[in-house]
Amino acid sequence: MNRPPAPQPALARPLDFSYPSNRIAAAGAVGALLLGRVVRGNWWQALGVGGAAFSAWAIARELDPDSPQTANAALPVAAAAALLGGPGNPLAAFAALSGLRMIAGTTGDRATPADQMGLLVQSALAAATGNRSAALLASAAPLLTPASRSLQPLLGVLMPRLWRDGATGLITAPAALLGLGAVALTPIFTAPEPVDSPCDRAPRTVKAEEVQRARQAAVISLALGLGGGVRELVPLAAAVVTVGLRRVRAKPVQPALKS
Repeated sequence: MNRPPAPQPALARPLDFSYPSNRIAAAGAVGALLLGRVVRGNWWQALGVGGAAFSAWAIARELDPDSPQTANAALPVAAAAALLGGPGNPLAAFAALSGLRMIAGTTGDRATPADQMGLLVQSALAAATGNRSAALLASAAPLLTPASRSLQPLLGVLMPRLWRDGATGLITAPAALLGLGAVALTPIFTAPEPVDSPCDRAPRTVKAEEVQRARQAAVISLALGLGGGVRELVPLAAAVVTVGLRRVRAKPVQPALKS
Protein backbone atom coordinates (compact mmCIF):
# COMPACT_ATOMS: atom_id res chain seq x y z
CA MET A 1 0.00 0.00 0.00
CA ASN A 2 1.38 3.42 -0.96
CA ARG A 3 1.86 5.78 1.92
CA PRO A 4 0.98 9.46 1.48
CA PRO A 5 4.05 11.68 1.17
CA ALA A 6 5.31 13.13 4.44
CA PRO A 7 4.36 16.79 4.91
CA GLN A 8 7.12 19.24 4.08
CA PRO A 9 8.25 21.76 6.68
CA ALA A 10 6.45 25.08 6.25
CA LEU A 11 9.63 26.96 7.19
CA ALA A 12 11.80 25.32 4.51
CA ARG A 13 12.21 27.61 1.52
CA PRO A 14 15.48 26.84 -0.27
CA LEU A 15 16.92 29.14 -2.91
CA ASP A 16 15.94 28.31 -6.48
CA PHE A 17 18.70 29.64 -8.71
CA SER A 18 16.48 29.55 -11.78
CA TYR A 19 15.07 32.86 -10.49
CA PRO A 20 17.25 35.95 -11.06
CA SER A 21 16.38 37.43 -7.65
CA ASN A 22 17.70 34.32 -5.91
CA ARG A 23 20.96 34.57 -7.81
CA ILE A 24 21.18 38.25 -6.81
CA ALA A 25 20.61 37.26 -3.18
CA ALA A 26 23.43 34.72 -3.19
CA ALA A 27 25.87 36.98 -5.04
CA GLY A 28 24.94 39.98 -2.89
CA ALA A 29 25.42 38.05 0.36
CA VAL A 30 28.85 36.83 -0.76
CA GLY A 31 29.79 40.34 -1.86
CA ALA A 32 28.66 41.76 1.49
CA LEU A 33 30.68 39.11 3.31
CA LEU A 34 33.86 39.95 1.40
CA LEU A 35 33.31 43.69 1.84
CA GLY A 36 32.70 43.08 5.52
CA ARG A 37 36.05 41.32 5.78
CA VAL A 38 37.77 44.36 4.29
CA VAL A 39 35.88 47.00 6.31
CA ARG A 40 35.33 45.26 9.66
CA GLY A 41 38.68 43.46 9.71
CA ASN A 42 37.82 39.86 10.63
CA TRP A 43 35.81 36.96 9.29
CA TRP A 44 33.40 36.79 12.23
CA GLN A 45 32.25 40.36 11.65
CA ALA A 46 32.21 39.69 7.92
CA LEU A 47 29.85 36.75 8.41
CA GLY A 48 27.57 39.06 10.38
CA VAL A 49 27.50 41.57 7.53
CA GLY A 50 26.78 38.89 4.93
CA GLY A 51 24.14 37.34 7.18
CA ALA A 52 22.43 40.69 7.72
CA ALA A 53 22.34 41.33 3.97
CA PHE A 54 20.87 37.93 3.15
CA SER A 55 18.39 38.03 6.05
CA ALA A 56 17.07 41.40 4.87
CA TRP A 57 16.54 40.00 1.38
CA ALA A 58 14.77 36.90 2.71
CA ILE A 59 12.54 38.86 5.11
CA ALA A 60 11.53 41.27 2.34
CA ARG A 61 10.50 38.29 0.17
CA GLU A 62 8.10 37.24 2.95
CA LEU A 63 6.75 40.75 3.48
CA ASP A 64 6.43 41.62 -0.23
CA PRO A 65 6.10 38.37 -2.21
CA ASP A 66 4.97 40.11 -5.41
CA SER A 67 8.06 42.32 -5.66
CA PRO A 68 11.54 40.73 -5.70
CA GLN A 69 12.92 44.20 -6.44
CA THR A 70 12.24 45.32 -2.86
CA ALA A 71 14.19 42.33 -1.56
CA ASN A 72 17.05 43.18 -3.90
CA ALA A 73 17.02 46.74 -2.50
CA ALA A 74 16.82 45.61 1.14
CA LEU A 75 20.03 43.58 0.79
CA PRO A 76 22.46 46.50 0.24
CA VAL A 77 20.59 48.68 2.77
CA ALA A 78 21.12 46.10 5.52
CA ALA A 79 24.70 45.48 4.40
CA ALA A 80 25.50 49.20 4.58
CA ALA A 81 23.96 49.51 8.07
CA ALA A 82 25.91 46.48 9.28
CA LEU A 83 29.15 47.79 7.77
CA LEU A 84 28.76 51.23 9.35
CA GLY A 85 27.29 50.26 12.70
CA GLY A 86 28.47 46.69 13.10
CA PRO A 87 26.51 43.50 12.49
CA GLY A 88 23.94 42.52 15.06
CA ASN A 89 22.88 39.14 16.37
CA PRO A 90 22.12 36.82 13.41
CA LEU A 91 20.03 34.56 15.66
CA ALA A 92 17.54 37.40 16.13
CA ALA A 93 17.29 37.99 12.37
CA PHE A 94 16.73 34.30 11.65
CA ALA A 95 14.07 34.05 14.37
CA ALA A 96 12.27 37.05 12.87
CA LEU A 97 12.51 35.52 9.39
CA SER A 98 11.03 32.20 10.51
CA GLY A 99 8.22 33.87 12.42
CA LEU A 100 7.25 36.06 9.47
CA ARG A 101 7.44 33.14 7.03
CA MET A 102 5.03 31.20 9.23
CA ILE A 103 2.61 34.13 9.48
CA ALA A 104 2.75 35.09 5.78
CA GLY A 105 2.24 31.46 4.70
CA THR A 106 4.31 31.85 1.53
CA THR A 107 5.14 28.15 1.23
CA GLY A 108 1.46 27.17 1.45
CA ASP A 109 2.15 24.32 3.87
CA ARG A 110 0.81 23.87 7.36
CA ALA A 111 3.34 23.84 10.16
CA THR A 112 4.68 20.42 11.07
CA PRO A 113 5.85 19.36 14.56
CA ALA A 114 9.39 20.01 13.28
CA ASP A 115 8.40 23.58 12.39
CA GLN A 116 6.96 24.17 15.85
CA MET A 117 10.12 22.80 17.45
CA GLY A 118 12.24 24.96 15.14
CA LEU A 119 10.36 28.09 16.22
CA LEU A 120 10.78 27.09 19.85
CA VAL A 121 14.54 26.66 19.44
CA GLN A 122 14.98 29.89 17.47
CA SER A 123 12.88 31.83 19.95
CA ALA A 124 14.92 30.46 22.86
CA LEU A 125 18.22 31.28 21.14
CA ALA A 126 17.11 34.84 20.37
CA ALA A 127 15.99 35.34 23.97
CA ALA A 128 19.17 33.77 25.37
CA THR A 129 21.31 36.14 23.32
CA GLY A 130 19.42 39.24 24.33
CA ASN A 131 16.73 39.99 21.74
CA ARG A 132 13.36 39.47 23.35
CA SER A 133 11.34 41.14 20.57
CA ALA A 134 12.64 38.73 17.90
CA ALA A 135 12.02 35.84 20.29
CA LEU A 136 8.44 36.99 20.77
CA LEU A 137 7.90 37.30 17.01
CA ALA A 138 9.03 33.70 16.43
CA SER A 139 7.22 32.24 19.41
CA ALA A 140 3.92 34.04 18.73
CA ALA A 141 3.86 33.24 15.00
CA PRO A 142 1.76 30.04 15.33
CA LEU A 143 -0.87 31.96 17.31
CA LEU A 144 -1.22 34.33 14.35
CA THR A 145 -1.51 31.43 11.87
CA PRO A 146 -5.02 29.90 11.89
CA ALA A 147 -3.92 26.59 10.32
CA SER A 148 -0.90 26.08 12.59
CA ARG A 149 -1.87 27.21 16.07
CA SER A 150 0.38 25.97 18.85
CA LEU A 151 1.44 27.19 22.28
CA GLN A 152 4.67 25.17 22.28
CA PRO A 153 6.96 27.84 20.73
CA LEU A 154 5.87 30.36 23.38
CA LEU A 155 8.11 28.56 25.86
CA GLY A 156 11.12 29.88 23.96
CA VAL A 157 10.48 33.51 24.89
CA LEU A 158 10.76 32.54 28.57
CA MET A 159 14.43 31.62 28.14
CA PRO A 160 16.56 33.88 30.36
CA ARG A 161 19.42 35.82 28.86
CA LEU A 162 22.47 33.56 29.04
CA TRP A 163 24.98 35.28 26.77
CA ARG A 164 26.14 38.85 27.03
CA ASP A 165 28.20 40.82 24.59
CA GLY A 166 29.23 44.44 24.86
CA ALA A 167 27.69 45.02 21.43
CA THR A 168 24.38 43.27 22.13
CA GLY A 169 21.63 45.83 22.58
CA LEU A 170 23.90 48.64 21.38
CA ILE A 171 21.99 51.29 19.44
CA THR A 172 23.96 52.63 16.48
CA ALA A 173 22.98 55.55 14.25
CA PRO A 174 22.30 53.43 11.12
CA ALA A 175 20.19 50.96 13.10
CA ALA A 176 18.26 53.72 14.88
CA LEU A 177 17.55 55.57 11.63
CA LEU A 178 16.33 52.41 9.93
CA GLY A 179 14.16 51.49 12.90
CA LEU A 180 12.61 54.93 13.16
CA GLY A 181 12.08 55.07 9.40
CA ALA A 182 10.36 51.70 9.44
CA VAL A 183 8.01 52.72 12.25
CA ALA A 184 7.25 56.03 10.47
CA LEU A 185 6.19 54.08 7.36
CA THR A 186 3.82 51.87 9.37
CA PRO A 187 0.50 53.33 8.08
CA ILE A 188 1.25 52.74 4.40
CA PHE A 189 3.34 49.61 5.01
CA THR A 190 0.51 47.82 6.83
CA ALA A 191 -2.37 49.06 4.65
CA PRO A 192 -4.19 46.24 2.77
CA GLU A 193 -2.67 45.33 -0.58
CA PRO A 194 -3.56 42.57 -3.09
CA VAL A 195 -1.11 39.68 -3.52
CA ASP A 196 -0.78 37.64 -6.72
CA SER A 197 2.25 35.43 -6.02
CA PRO A 198 1.69 31.65 -5.95
CA CYS A 199 2.63 29.64 -2.89
CA ASP A 200 5.78 27.56 -3.22
CA ARG A 201 4.07 24.22 -2.63
CA ALA A 202 0.32 24.77 -2.80
CA PRO A 203 -1.97 25.32 -5.81
CA ARG A 204 -3.11 28.77 -4.70
CA THR A 205 -1.84 32.30 -4.30
CA VAL A 206 -0.44 33.68 -1.09
CA LYS A 207 -3.25 35.16 1.01
CA ALA A 208 -3.20 38.95 1.17
CA GLU A 209 -4.59 39.00 4.71
CA GLU A 210 -1.77 36.75 5.93
CA VAL A 211 0.89 38.98 4.36
CA GLN A 212 -0.79 42.01 5.96
CA ARG A 213 -0.74 40.22 9.33
CA ALA A 214 2.98 39.50 8.88
CA ARG A 215 3.61 43.17 8.13
CA GLN A 216 1.75 44.18 11.27
CA ALA A 217 3.76 41.72 13.35
CA ALA A 218 6.99 43.04 11.81
CA VAL A 219 6.40 46.66 12.83
CA ILE A 220 5.28 45.65 16.32
CA SER A 221 8.51 43.69 16.74
CA LEU A 222 10.53 46.67 15.53
CA ALA A 223 8.70 49.06 17.85
CA LEU A 224 9.46 46.78 20.79
CA GLY A 225 13.11 46.64 19.73
CA LEU A 226 13.63 50.39 19.55
CA GLY A 227 14.43 50.42 23.24
CA GLY A 228 17.73 48.63 22.69
CA GLY A 229 17.47 45.62 20.38
CA VAL A 230 17.06 47.44 17.06
CA ARG A 231 20.68 46.78 16.07
CA GLU A 232 19.92 43.07 16.03
CA LEU A 233 16.83 43.77 13.89
CA VAL A 234 18.59 45.76 11.14
CA PRO A 235 17.62 43.15 8.49
CA LEU A 236 13.96 43.43 9.51
CA ALA A 237 14.10 47.23 9.56
CA ALA A 238 15.79 47.32 6.13
CA ALA A 239 13.08 45.07 4.70
CA VAL A 240 10.25 47.15 6.19
CA VAL A 241 11.77 50.42 4.94
CA THR A 242 12.27 49.19 1.37
CA VAL A 243 8.78 47.67 1.17
CA GLY A 244 7.30 50.83 2.66
CA LEU A 245 9.13 53.07 0.20
CA ARG A 246 8.01 50.86 -2.69
CA ARG A 247 4.43 51.36 -1.57
CA VAL A 248 4.93 55.12 -1.24
CA ARG A 249 6.19 55.28 -4.82
CA ALA A 250 3.38 53.06 -6.09
CA LYS A 251 0.65 55.05 -4.34
CA PRO A 252 -1.50 56.74 -7.00
CA VAL A 253 -1.61 60.51 -6.93
CA GLN A 254 -5.10 61.76 -6.13
CA PRO A 255 -6.39 64.33 -8.64
CA ALA A 256 -6.85 67.81 -7.26
CA LEU A 257 -10.41 68.82 -6.56
CA LYS A 258 -11.80 71.53 -8.77
CA SER A 259 -12.84 74.65 -6.93
